[in-house]
Amino acid sequence: MWFPTQRIVRVTQPKATAIGGVAILLWALLALFTVGSTPTPPLLLNALCFSIGGTLGVLWAAATGRLRELRTVPLGVYAFGGLALFGYHILYFSALRLAPAAEAGLIAYLWPLLIVLFSGLLPGETLRAGHYLGAVLGFIGAALIVSGGGEGFQVQYLPGYGLALLCALTWSGYSVVSRRFSAVPTSSVAVFCLISAVASWGLHFTVEETLLPTRPIGWAAVLGLGLGPVGIAFFVWDIGVKRGNIQLLGTLSYATPLLSTCVLVAVGIAPFSLNLALAAMLITLAAICAARAGRH
Repeated sequence: MWFPTQRIVRVTQPKATAIGGVAILLWALLALFTVGSTPTPPLLLNALCFSIGGTLGVLWAAATGRLRELRTVPLGVYAFGGLALFGYHILYFSALRLAPAAEAGLIAYLWPLLIVLFSGLLPGETLRAGHYLGAVLGFIGAALIVSGGGEGFQVQYLPGYGLALLCALTWSGYSVVSRRFSAVPTSSVAVFCLISAVASWGLHFTVEETLLPTRPIGWAAVLGLGLGPVGIAFFVWDIGVKRGNIQLLGTLSYATPLLSTCVLVAVGIAPFSLNLALAAMLITLAAICAARAGRH
């Protein structure tokens, strides 16, 4: 599919991969800012953050002369992107309400592994042993962190586990299918965010009580989320999955829970543990395996 008004910017694969990696660094701040935004309920937080991220994207598109690009994007693409961003977050929040956070979070973190596996279905992409090994090592490393202190899987929480699996399928599917829409301008992500914001506002006023931050630090956390993990992160991730090394990005994504935990340790919210050090070694080894496989 061709978009005649799109500005073609030549980005090399290594550069696009590095740009996509910025999203992983920004998502590492998600937990810290979420804690700081208390007592804002999940859907309201979603609505506020996506409103900020979407507005930021529109302003960027206007400042760079890319608003005209948005008229060339089919409505189906907007529906796909908006539903993916909104669906991932609502499934994630619901899963953590219906099942223990550690176990549900671990299942949800199958998405980097699924990105690596699904990418093998894309034209011109080939999976090698190093990709599989890296994906498995990365998952084990993430499991050490996410499942720390968990009580094990229990049958009564199956609905929550099911939603967490759908969550993983949603984000991995969005990331891989985005590769097929490489001609769609990254500015379209602004519309994806605004669609997610509208859906979140509507659902919030239906099922949640409106509780806004009561301190300046709470509003600063909301602003930080909207600008970074729920803002810029989606734009740079779009560039990475469309033009970068998607298998390497999938493996590197396992660094998100590791970096997130390191941030919480650094600010005194979480304690340091042996699991953290072991996970760091496994995730580093996973990235090396994927990078070496990608070089071939």
